[in-house]
Amino acid sequence: MTTVITYGSFDLLHVGHTRLLERLRGLGDHLIVAVSTNEFHRAKGKPLAMAFEERCEIIGALRCVDQVIAEVSWEQKARDILTYAVDIFGMGSDWTGRFDDLSRLCRVVPALSSSPCR
Repeated sequence: MTTVITYGSFDLLHVGHTRLLERLRGLGDHLIVAVSTNEFHRAKGKPLAMAFEERCEIIGALRCVDQVIAEVSWEQKARDILTYAVDIFGMGSDWTGRFDDLSRLCRVVPALSSSPCR
């Protein structure tokens, strides 16, 4: 089984989010999505329109998502890769090069752009 993980706030879910998640799911058998908690997102200095619980519920309802976890810090990514036996780490194109250091733990898929949904 190939496990894929990604992270994000997923505030005001839009087609770019769903296209990214579909593309990531297509890379493996199990997609884990880590949704930023309200506290972590606020620490980044960005406002939120939706509560953490609502964002998790929406992401979890998508057919391409197998598991939703909380993102509480930048540092947890390496720990999550080991905990969940992740094979592939992927992010959207707005995060190009930011997580290349994780390639020592798993395959890092660079800059996923939006592609048409299946």
